Amino acid sequence: MKAVLINKTGGTEVLEYKTDVPVPTPIDGDILVKNDFIGVNYIDTYFRTGLYPAPQFPYILGREGEGTIVATGDGDTLGMKVGDKVAYLGERAYAEFTSVPAARAIKIPESFEPGTAAAGLLQGLTALTLISEAHAVKENDWVLVHAAAGGTGLLLCQLLKAIKANVIGTVSTPEKAKLATENGAAHIINYSHEDVKARVMELTGGQGCIAVFDGVGKATFDLSLECVARKGSLVSFGNASGAVPPVTISRLSAKNARLLRPTLFNYISTRDEFAGYTDNLFEFIKKKDFNVRVHEIYPLTEVKRAHEDLEGRKTTGKLLLDPSK
Repeated sequence: MKAVLINKTGGTEVLEYKTDVPVPTPIDGDILVKNDFIGVNYIDTYFRTGLYPAPQFPYILGREGEGTIVATGDGDTLGMKVGDKVAYLGERAYAEFTSVPAARAIKIPESFEPGTAAAGLLQGLTALTLISEAHAVKENDWVLVHAAAGGTGLLLCQLLKAIKANVIGTVSTPEKAKLATENGAAHIINYSHEDVKARVMELTGGQGCIAVFDGVGKATFDLSLECVARKGSLVSFGNASGAVPPVTISRLSAKNARLLRPTLFNYISTRDEFAGYTDNLFEFIKKKDFNVRVHEIYPLTEVKRAHEDLEGRKTTGKLLLDPSK
């Protein structure tokens, strides 16, 4: 089969497109999915660069996809069978075929357009768990979302608007400002020429935000901490600009602030958690006013360009790979 793998860590030059990779055999409880669309996420770049260690080399990147079940292993596959259209979270998704535990897959609603599930699953579940578990956001809460026009940022803005929070989004261009506004950010700060902290304090009457959702990491961490309200939460969930350096814990005492570094998979480690949050997410997506924006569908052969665009902040919304091209 066709697949993209790495034999070492580094820049996009370590991404190798192969056409002779063996098709995996599903083990007990697994399903074999012929991928139609593969999600590209920042976590893929973390494994590529070595920020997160790969289990072994060669390693096929990718954590999310959608397609058709073409085979099943022995054991319980939770009612999923050959021919079913499914979306999944699992390893080794940058390929024509992926074997994934049935417990990490879910049937796609018939009303979904092709690619919607792959575009919304990982980032949508991230957004949903962040606002319900990392910090349970309430109506009228002031919330700051960094990179509000990114894949996760756009979904965060929409979900936060749905629960009637006051959403402040940071962006870098007028185009991204327009997009974030259209997706639920009531207030926009263009950090390329505006003072983010000053504007946050102006909007919140000097109180700051009860929750700051920061997927940028190193470049925004100190600013995020300055923007947190007393008894608020800084939720650092990504490293787009690099890993946050070690933090002196006493810095939190000035505001009795909470600092979290959650990962999605620890919120959905059981089948009930995964299915419950996914059902909730899919109900949001079914609503016509909920937008899962796809930036571009890249041929699998152009995976290097996809990574370069993502890391170069050239994208708005979700990046997908098409393994048929």
